[in-house]
Amino acid sequence: MARMKFYCDAERCIECNGCVTACKNENEVPWGVNRRRVVTIKDGEPGERSLSVACMHCSDAPCAAVCPVDCFYTTDDGIVLHDKDICIGCGYCFYACPFGAPQFPSAAAFASRGKMDKCTFCAGGPEETHSAEEHTKYGSNRIAEGKLPLCAEMCSTKALLAGDADVLSDIYRKRVINRGASVLNWGVQYKKAGIDS
Repeated sequence: MARMKFYCDAERCIECNGCVTACKNENEVPWGVNRRRVVTIKDGEPGERSLSVACMHCSDAPCAAVCPVDCFYTTDDGIVLHDKDICIGCGYCFYACPFGAPQFPSAAAFASRGKMDKCTFCAGGPEETHSAEEHTKYGSNRIAEGKLPLCAEMCSTKALLAGDADVLSDIYRKRVINRGASVLNWGVQYKKAGIDS
């Protein structure tokens, strides 16, 4: 069975926020909640990189481990989802997640912030597939339609990829090999031009 994962290539991300906009529009995410965000490291300095970050659908999800009401569950594809009808808004998942994926609709004290919201990998929720209730609570269910998450499909530079972890690993491996080869070729070209690196 496939393990669905995200991969963001920091060498390709141009911080356009197309993934963020696609997610918000497709899933009608409420104001103040960001299921996906672009984080820039070393902003304005040499070596600046940007990454699109959301729930990484961990194989051993720390959010699920700390949830006192067990509102998290993992699908057969390895997608970590939650049930908003069970969630009590305690915030334990927020503190446990290393990616800051769990979001709350208001900035009040815990348990009064509302139900937790996070990336669903466009796989909907526990309600009936494609029902109005599912879309209202969890957004679009593109996985049931045989599609990938819209954030990855909308990425113009293909920095953000989604799909089977084995396939993504192969893509990443090929990219790294190509980068290494191109760096070696640059060195050869510099030497041919008489430029020392």
